Amino acid sequence: MQSDKTLHFRTKAFAKDNPLKSWWCILSSTVLLIAAAVGTLPAFPLAARFFFSPLLGLLLVRLFVIYHDQQHRAILPRSKPAEFFMRVFGIFVLCPSTIWRSSHDYHHAHNCKLRSANIGSYPVMTREQYQKSSTSDRFKYLLMRHPLTILFGYVVVFFLGMIIIPLINSPRKHYDSFLALLVHLALVLAVGIHFGWVALGLTVLLPFTIACALGSYLFYAQHNFPNVVFKDKAGWTYEGAALESSSYLQTNAVMAWFTGNIGYHHIHHLNHRIPFYRLPETYRAIPELRAAKTTSLNPMEIFRCLRLKVWCVETQRMVGVRGL
Repeated sequence: MQSDKTLHFRTKAFAKDNPLKSWWCILSSTVLLIAAAVGTLPAFPLAARFFFSPLLGLLLVRLFVIYHDQQHRAILPRSKPAEFFMRVFGIFVLCPSTIWRSSHDYHHAHNCKLRSANIGSYPVMTREQYQKSSTSDRFKYLLMRHPLTILFGYVVVFFLGMIIIPLINSPRKHYDSFLALLVHLALVLAVGIHFGWVALGLTVLLPFTIACALGSYLFYAQHNFPNVVFKDKAGWTYEGAALESSSYLQTNAVMAWFTGNIGYHHIHHLNHRIPFYRLPETYRAIPELRAAKTTSLNPMEIFRCLRLKVWCVETQRMVGVRGL
């Protein structure tokens, strides 16, 4: 296998945006999202509304991945309309740009680095750190990585993590968190008052729950899987962390579309300037990238990922806490 830096260089040929395609992805996905939202309202039969509600959640995921790409400047890097639209979308989905960009950029720069991995990602303790921690610290640590925390990411990861806590810690810096809070409360009240509580559940609560749960799990599984590698500062490299510590989450074509190809996460970490719609092309063109560490949305694979809790330095593996 060629060196990591050589692989990174070879990916640069794919780090080129197609503005027409990028705008098509943004606008078509937005139109579909609005149509799905309308389909959840009382004008339609209840069965249809129950179909459109989870569809709306999946479309929120797709637009979020597009937002994520634009914030990386992988698509439309110099477009002021795209920047404005995506900043508004970030406020709408409880992930304002100021907190997302700072934490996510830090995550990319310190991906799976043991002493720096907690910012912008799920916390990771070594087995020794866990054993020396107090009962309360262990509880907090396990709570942050608990499956219910991921399932209810709408409240825990996004509403609290992206809105309330940044707003309390630095209100001036994260003014858009305040805007997101106002917009979301206004949305909840408007839908509940004008269309009723069933519409509130189908138009807002269920789609956001689905989108945030899926988004929270994707972000978890991208760096918490059985063969992941964590390193300290010594021996850590950006390219090595992309190839050894970021997963290729295999999905079918439908889920790949809804998740914006974010399953090719090892390639995204190798070069975050590659547009999401060019990740499969990059994967096919560079054979070395097909040796990625894989996981999937198969229930057994999800279980294998969720049971991992601490990093064992001796065995160089993530392990559970039973028996520690």
